[in-house]
Amino acid sequence: MDDRLLLLRVGATIKELREAIRWTQRELAARSGVSQPLVCAIENGRLTNLTFARVNQLLVAMGGRLIVDVARPWLGDRPLQRDPAHVRCVTYVRQRLERAGWLVMTEVEIGGDRSRGWIDLLAIDPRTGTVLVIEVKTEIHDVGAIERALGWYEREAWAAARRNGWRPRTVIGCLLVLATEASDARIQVNRAVFERDFPLRWRDLVAIMSGTSPVNGRRALAMIDPRSHRRAWTRPARIDGRRSAAPYADYVAFMSRIQPAA
Repeated sequence: MDDRLLLLRVGATIKELREAIRWTQRELAARSGVSQPLVCAIENGRLTNLTFARVNQLLVAMGGRLIVDVARPWLGDRPLQRDPAHVRCVTYVRQRLERAGWLVMTEVEIGGDRSRGWIDLLAIDPRTGTVLVIEVKTEIHDVGAIERALGWYEREAWAAARRNGWRPRTVIGCLLVLATEASDARIQVNRAVFERDFPLRWRDLVAIMSGTSPVNGRRALAMIDPRSHRRAWTRPARIDGRRSAAPYADYVAFMSRIQPAA
C-alpha cells in the first residue's frame, strides 16, 4: 500500500469512529487538543507528515487506541528447527552425503514475499543428477504439515538447484527422522499414510546415495542416529520390519546423550 492510500485509510477510520459516537470535528478537536483544521486535514488524508502519536491522540480521545501490526510472511517451521538436536542431525546428514560424493547445501531459502521456507538440505549426485530434498525431523507432530511442506520444497527444488549451477534430472523428497521410540510410534500410527506417500525406504536410500539405483522421483522415509558410525547410516522404522528398540526413547533422551547434565 502506498503512502497516499495509507493516509486515506487512516483518515477514513478516524472519521468513521467520530461519526459513530456523533461528535463533530470541532468537538474531537476540543477533546483531543488537536486543532479543527488539522482534524479535517487528517480525515481527508491531506496531512503528509502524520505520525503514529498524532493518530493515537485522536483515537484515545474517542475511547480507542492505535494498534500496529505486521503481516509476516509464512516461515514454515523455521523457528522450531534451530534446536541443538536438529542442528546435530542436519550436520550428520550433510557429512555423510559429502563423504559419498554428493554436493550439499543447507538452509536453502525458497519462496517470496508472501511465503518463505527453508529446505534443510538440498543435495545432488553429480553422477546421476539425482536431487534429494531432505526434511529432517527430531519429532513428528503433524504428518499433514510435513507432507505439505515437503511438496512445496520438491516443487521449488528444481529452480533452487539450477540457481546453484546444478543440472537436476530427478527430485526425491526425503523425510529423515531422529531414531526414537516416540517417533517410531508416530510413524506406526500413521502407517497407511507413510506406506502410500513414502514408498522408498532406508535400503532404497542406501542404493540411491551410492549411485547404484535408478529412481523416479518418489518420496523416501528413513530414521537416523547422528551418533552412529555405521556405514549404512539410514535406519529402518518399525513399519519396515525392524524389531529392535530405537537408540533413544524420545527427544529428551537424545538431548541427555548429546548434552549431559553438569
